[in-house]
Amino acid sequence: MFAYIVRRLLLLIPVLIGMTIITFAIVHLIPGNPAQVILGEAATPSAVEDLEERLGLNEPYLVQYGVYVTDLLQGDLGTSLKTRSEISGEIYPRLAATFELTFFAMIFAVVIGVNAGIISAWKQNSWFDILAMIVALLGVSMPVFWLALTEQWIFAQELDWLPAFGRQESRDPIEPITHLFVLDSILNGDFSRAFTVLKHLVLPAIALGTIPMAIIARMTRSSMLEVMKSDYIRTVRAKGAGQVLVIYKHALKNATIPVITVIGLQSGVLLGGAILTETIFSWPGIGRYVFDAINYRDYPVVQSGILIIAIFFVLINLIVDLLYTYIDPRIKY
Repeated sequence: MFAYIVRRLLLLIPVLIGMTIITFAIVHLIPGNPAQVILGEAATPSAVEDLEERLGLNEPYLVQYGVYVTDLLQGDLGTSLKTRSEISGEIYPRLAATFELTFFAMIFAVVIGVNAGIISAWKQNSWFDILAMIVALLGVSMPVFWLALTEQWIFAQELDWLPAFGRQESRDPIEPITHLFVLDSILNGDFSRAFTVLKHLVLPAIALGTIPMAIIARMTRSSMLEVMKSDYIRTVRAKGAGQVLVIYKHALKNATIPVITVIGLQSGVLLGGAILTETIFSWPGIGRYVFDAINYRDYPVVQSGILIIAIFFVLINLIVDLLYTYIDPRIKY
């Protein structure tokens, strides 16, 4: 097991190097001059050239890439061209906000999706199976922005049950410790504020988690149906085991590998693809941060944001690979 983990970690090195090359190259293909954007359209050519020299934007790409990698190895993500602040200080609170939203969205998607898939496979061709698969099909097809706006209209405007914007009450801000507001509220012993934060999470988490929930439900049903036809399941049933025991003890474990694959991929997708949800719900996450940086031609922020999202995506896939070996030890051989 240890040798397998070491091999997987060593394989991450060329992947991470490739990610730095790709993110650096793609960002520099974005049209527009950052120095011109910073100084404005009325800036003189000499002022633009002077700013490019001070920011190192007039250096060859290889030189800029070398400086970029050297700074990364020292833990320096660079300085924002827009705010002139350290990116590491700006990006962490936003990354924590996106992580918190993604975590609760995946909790919603996994709990609903896995159980719906199991029951659908158990009650194949029943009314529940048909209804669950119709809902799953609608969930996959439904645009995120439409669902988010519908949630705001029904639950925030018409029923006034849940807040429609932000992470917390603006009149009663939370003193950040980890910048994960639910955890910070609990650490401060303020459970009423934790409940308020959870209320702010409900609508965006459901909007963000609906598509993964539908995909997980369909994958769980398909995988469970395949496993339920296996010889060993027939043997377990022949020994007189109950249906619940057959499903949750024997069938589910062998059906989880493709489901875990989908969960891992969707977690990475949500972490980097929550821009629409964050924009509609005014959620101060990393998606909006990178989107605003693209509009401003803030190269260092775009590079750092994309790289961090890519690193998390790779780490999630590493965790999924390690879970494979725990569920099915034959994989590591």
